[in-house]
Amino acid sequence: MTDKIDYSRHDDIAVLRIRNPPVNALSQAVRQGLSDAMDRAEAEEGVRAVLIVGEGRAFIAGADITEFGKPPQEPFLPDLCTRIEGSPLLVVASMHGVSLGGGLEVALGAHYRIAQPDARVGLPEVHLGLIPGAGGTQRVPRLTGAEKAIEMITSGRQIKAAEAQEMGLIDRVAEGDPEAMGLAYVQELLGANAPRRPVSELPGPDPIDWDATYDAVLKKGRGQISPATAVRAVQDSAEQPFAEGMKRERAHFMDLMQTDQRKGMIHAFFNERAVGNLPELKGVEPRALQSIGVIGGGTMGAGIATAALLAGLNVILIEMKQEAADAARDRIGGNLQGALKRGKISQYKFDAMMTTGLEVSINYDSLRDVDLVVEAVFEDMGVKREVFGKLDAVCKPGCVLASNTSYLDVDEIAAATSRPEDVIGLHFFSPAHVMKLLEVVVAEKTAPDVVATGFALGKALGKISVRAGVCDGFIGNRILAVYRTAADHMVLDGASPYQIDKALTDFGFAMGPFAVADLAGLDIGWATRKRKAPHRHPAERVPTYIDRLCEEGHFGQKTGEGYYIYEKGKRGGTPNPKIAALVAEEQAERGITPRDFTDEEIVRRYMCAMVNEAAKVVGEGIARRPLDVDMVLLFGYGFPRYWGGPMKWADIQGLDKVLADIEGYAQEDAWFWQPAPLLQELVAEGRTFDDLNKAN
Repeated sequence: MTDKIDYSRHDDIAVLRIRNPPVNALSQAVRQGLSDAMDRAEAEEGVRAVLIVGEGRAFIAGADITEFGKPPQEPFLPDLCTRIEGSPLLVVASMHGVSLGGGLEVALGAHYRIAQPDARVGLPEVHLGLIPGAGGTQRVPRLTGAEKAIEMITSGRQIKAAEAQEMGLIDRVAEGDPEAMGLAYVQELLGANAPRRPVSELPGPDPIDWDATYDAVLKKGRGQISPATAVRAVQDSAEQPFAEGMKRERAHFMDLMQTDQRKGMIHAFFNERAVGNLPELKGVEPRALQSIGVIGGGTMGAGIATAALLAGLNVILIEMKQEAADAARDRIGGNLQGALKRGKISQYKFDAMMTTGLEVSINYDSLRDVDLVVEAVFEDMGVKREVFGKLDAVCKPGCVLASNTSYLDVDEIAAATSRPEDVIGLHFFSPAHVMKLLEVVVAEKTAPDVVATGFALGKALGKISVRAGVCDGFIGNRILAVYRTAADHMVLDGASPYQIDKALTDFGFAMGPFAVADLAGLDIGWATRKRKAPHRHPAERVPTYIDRLCEEGHFGQKTGEGYYIYEKGKRGGTPNPKIAALVAEEQAERGITPRDFTDEEIVRRYMCAMVNEAAKVVGEGIARRPLDVDMVLLFGYGFPRYWGGPMKWADIQGLDKVLADIEGYAQEDAWFWQPAPLLQELVAEGRTFDDLNKAN
């Protein structure tokens, strides 16, 4: 037996306490220890039952992530679960904290399960591009039925104890010390001569329309295959004997292990956690953060204020006029009402946030005591500098002055103050209380503890925070401008915006670029094109057809017309017939003979443009690591998680092949398709973007 399992006797009950802090991950030593402890319990005279309990924060939080990518070691988890279930003794799992993935599968190997009221269970393997591989797809449906099992497995969500009991996964919910409550439950079962109850011996679930369910899950996953594969595994639980179902589950699991999607999702899983670990911040303490100011109460400002209130911060929001201030308060109240309806906050919390937590003012002097201010006003340098001049005069020494600018030069904004070391960019994504990405933009003179404070705020708000340097658009919007331009070029050359949108949603994006432009507002891109026009390179191809629509006052969803036509009461839009005519007119003006594009070529050009610019961003140090780019695109731009991000996608394709395509496209447009020096360097050295991640 290993030191990861503490074995003790309580009369005729053997207690197996898992001791693998912090969350009792199922390492090889834990698996071996449980197997050995079961052997001991069965060999000892007088033992009638086994209680499995976790020490510390959780029962078992799942697999040991340090073993990911390594050859599997015996005892294998499916065998351990079967071994526990096959014991002649009565086996009970007492669950607290989380029991996820393999942790729940171990509990399902027990004959009975008791849980604390705040315990949560789940099978999150789909988030790694996999399915449960130790009986989860075979045992869960026998307890819950097929439909509930499929919903649980394909969503990967965590389920609270009360719901899990209602579903049949847990037999009892009781509050108290997990070991004490577990022992009491085992004694009660023994006193009642309760039989062993192996889940594997229960009948399989009733059949459902498997093919329709498979198709629906595949569509909902936008091409992710692991949830749909889980449907087939659950189908096996209904149609096959348990042993055969287990074999098929394992076959499905091993097939998924070999997929590019699994590689991409594992990459996303690890780097979501690594992105905030910056060597430059080791040992640097953030400044105090108890209250923040927000300048501007529009959609973005109200979203930032909402996120801060939900994180327990006090907020003072500044607007120019009382009417605008009242509208901002209503906007924030509406956001918080949504949280109230979803059960995220109580009525008491809502009332407290709207009264003592939030102050809306038209006086900058109200900001004199706040710890940090986020400016969220119109994207104009003159306006930004004016605001920062006022903040410099009013805010206390040491207050962090942050701009939510999407594109503008944070160094220039900082120069409007007498304390540029206190200035940072905090680029939120709209709606700010929903979107998880935060770009922390570090200017030339930003102090290290101000950077640390930006990351501390992001953590408090539940954001994925990514360090970015100063350039036009930082990481995300700079790359977006380029891959969006690639899409515009394809329209000029013959592809329709609607074919492009469909090809990219089929690839896995939540929305295509033209639908996104309508959602954001076409006036934003129009303003950017006008801002950049004086400095534009003569060789740059910039389509103007959509500007003509903007000149008529059509800006997308908010005006009812853009690339698509939007009707009130109808979801989504229909293609705007004006677009084809405007494109044809510009093609004629430029002397372009349109050609056909395949969906595959559309995706390849779009992705190569994204990767090439991303490589320039990394090469210039705007992003420190390729993984920073991947996290920005995943959490801010709807990039399909199962590809891991554009840099991981490129590694999977082969950087040599990506570079060869870019060099081929450069034969048509040498200015736009200039290969990134970093990409050329990596190909020459036979290295990958992931090699750079490991080196940092």
